[in-house]
Parts: sequence; structure tokens; C-alpha cells
Amino acid sequence: MSKQLPVLKQDKPKMRTSRKIAFILILLFIVLLAVLFFRSSMSKISEVRIEGSRFYSSEKLLQQSGLHVGEQFFGTSAADVEHRLEKLDSIEKAVVDKQFPGVFEIKVQDYATVAYEISDDGLKAILANGSSKPVTGSGIAVEKPILTQWGDKPDLKAKLSHILASIPNELTSDISEIIPSPTASFPDRIKMYTRSQFEVITAISLLPNKISYLNQVTQSEEPGQITMLKADSYVPFKPQDTAADEENQATQ
Repeated sequence: MSKQLPVLKQDKPKMRTSRKIAFILILLFIVLLAVLFFRSSMSKISEVRIEGSRFYSSEKLLQQSGLHVGEQFFGTSAADVEHRLEKLDSIEKAVVDKQFPGVFEIKVQDYATVAYEISDDGLKAILANGSSKPVTGSGIAVEKPILTQWGDKPDLKAKLSHILASIPNELTSDISEIIPSPTASFPDRIKMYTRSQFEVITAISLLPNKISYLNQVTQSEEPGQITMLKADSYVPFKPQDTAADEENQATQ
């Protein structure tokens, strides 16, 4: 009779122990690398680039962003920085691009300038959200209207700013001045003067629907008075009215 060879048994517990040790060593190695990385300069903010605002300095924007060179690069999300910057009254949108290693690139977009206002503090830009900012330098859009006598009407001025921002620039570029002229029937009634020498009476709430009529008249008729309220009308100036207007302008 042939003898049966004994079956060799695998030492399973030893293999499992070896795997556990290998896993622990790998884990410790990963932790060590992470510690070394977060202590190195590669994990820190090395530079913050900011551009785009006409009304705030780079220093002010950097302060508002909450970023500091030397802080952890991964410690602040781009969304948090954008939210902080958009709290500033002139900034409509901020876009933050995190570029590893260590660079934050920030581009901000101001609200559009829809008009200007002359105040005791000088010339101010009126923005689409109704806020106003001092104008410095020569960056003035000459096709924008001047707002006059709006000092005690901030709510109506903000409403007008929103409306002007919603109308294409080519439809408002002829308007040179806008003055509040409220009545009991139209609390938001305004009077406008155009560069083509028309006088226009309308209301802020009606302006978006009436502006096309205004441009039709100014492009096809002689200077006169245009009324755009419940009904639209146009009356040309009399010759003596035109002469009086020219005399008034000459004496101003």
C-alpha cells in the first residue's frame, strides 16, 4: 500500500499579520508626507493677484478677501472669497481662480455706470444697483446722463438706476440730463433733456416701454417737447422758444 503524503497547511494568521503591518506602514508614510507637505511652502499662499475694480484699490480688495500670504492655500475656498468681495457695494461679480502651488488670481467686475451726479464732493458715478462712487481720473463715459436734484430722493434714484441699466446704451446715449418732476398722479415723474435739444416728460416706471418712441421722434423730428405718460405726444418748439433756449444757454 502506498503512503499518502501529508497536506501542507498555509500559515494564514502570519500572512494576515504581514498585510496589516504593510497597511500600517503605508498609512504612516502617507501621514508623514501630508505633515511635511502642509509644513512646506508649497501648501502656503504665495501670491494674490487682483484686477478689475475702478473704485477700490488692490489693497482694499485684498483686505476684503480675507486672504494673507503665508496662510494655508487649501484653508479657504474660492466661493468664500467671492462671497466676501461681492459684499462691496460696487462689485457685481468676483471670480477666484486657485492656481496650485500657492496663487490666488481674482478678477472682479463692477456694476455698470448708468449715469453721473455732481455733488458737493465732486463728480460721482451712479451704478446699476443704485450706489454711487467718486470718479477719479479721466474714465468718464460721456454718453451717460447727468442726474440733477436727486439728493433727497435716494429710493427713486435707485429705481431709475435699475431702469437705465436694463435699457440698451444706444437708446439712452442721447439723454444728457434727468431731473425729478413728481406729481400726485405720477410720483416717479421725471423731466429729461437730450443732446439733440428735446425736452422729455415721462415717468421712471414707464421709461422702458416708452424709450423706443423717444428715439423715433428725436431721429425724425425737429427739437420740441415729448410727453410719454398715459399717452404719447410731441409738440415742436416755437421759434421764440428755441431763441430763448439758445439765449439761456449763452448766459449760463
